[in-house]
Amino acid sequence: MKILALIPARYSSTRFPGKPLALIHGKPMIQRVYEQCSKVFENCYVATDDQRIFDKCQQINANVVMTSTLHKSGTDRCREALDTIGGQWDVVINIQGDEPFIATEQLEQIAGLFNDPKTDIATLVKPFTAQEDIENPNSPKVVLGANYQALYFSRSVIPYLRGVDKTNWQAEHKFLKHIGLYGYRANVLRQITELEQSPLEITESLEQLRWLENGYCIKTATTLLETHAIDTPEDLQNILQLFPSFFGHS
Repeated sequence: MKILALIPARYSSTRFPGKPLALIHGKPMIQRVYEQCSKVFENCYVATDDQRIFDKCQQINANVVMTSTLHKSGTDRCREALDTIGGQWDVVINIQGDEPFIATEQLEQIAGLFNDPKTDIATLVKPFTAQEDIENPNSPKVVLGANYQALYFSRSVIPYLRGVDKTNWQAEHKFLKHIGLYGYRANVLRQITELEQSPLEITESLEQLRWLENGYCIKTATTLLETHAIDTPEDLQNILQLFPSFFGHS
């Protein structure tokens, strides 16, 4: 199975401009992500829309392709990168450019889901801990079928526990949150990026609902590892304190 790992990286983040170039123990964030991915995948590329990120990737000898500034999602950017790079690929893995602490185990889980020929798209889920707020709309929830295929994603709490006091919900049920790491069969990536936005996608502002509405099978694997996306400069400072020696300062 030929796998292409892509790391979409935008410069113009509203909450953290220039985020991919922010330093983490002396190396740009995008370099940290690239090095983690390269431990698992032989073919890794950064897909950016900014010359500064492009130049930095070339400087550190990371594969990089320039993409349009008009893309609305990382999925769309991955589609353009796939076409630009060319070649024959079975699977494309989409790794968030703001998760320098992504675990190699999680990347291997995503790739492994494609051993099932029924898998069109792959992603990860994680049980909410008792301390986490299941009602946080910025942490999408997911419910699964018997074969770990996603049935629905929502910013609301799903499922609804009828007859159970809301204060006891997390004690009574294992709620699952969606981890934004994706894999797609290459032909499926081309197909889903040609689809019009769907009603549920627009309602919840979750692109994966477009794929479900159009009949694609999204298979999941469960991770117990925490992910640490960096959305703001404050997030970065907190992460650096939490992981003072994650990379051994290498």
